[in-house]
Amino acid sequence: MPTHADVRRLAMALPETTEAPHFEATSFRVSKKIFCTMGENGLGIVVKLTPEDQHNLANDESSAAKPVAGYWGRSGWTDIDLSGLDEGRLQALLRMAWVNVAPKRLLKV
Repeated sequence: MPTHADVRRLAMALPETTEAPHFEATSFRVSKKIFCTMGENGLGIVVKLTPEDQHNLANDESSAAKPVAGYWGRSGWTDIDLSGLDEGRLQALLRMAWVNVAPKRLLKV
């Protein structure tokens, strides 16, 4: 099971990612746009997915993903339970979230 240290390491490996506080959580951003948050306690993260990717993940019975409640969930923000992931899957989810907010110039890399 990945830890918050693994989340930090993998998120910060993505191009031009910065880490900043976001209320009581830590956020990972690219061009000042948040793609992932994680609380100081707990076993989960929240990532910004497309509504289609969110739907597909949430409906996969082996997935530990569920939409965030309310408006934010309808716009793609998704709770991810780290206990059901391996590091490769976590890396893929972080990359998906990063791609959703990264500027087009970075996507050409």
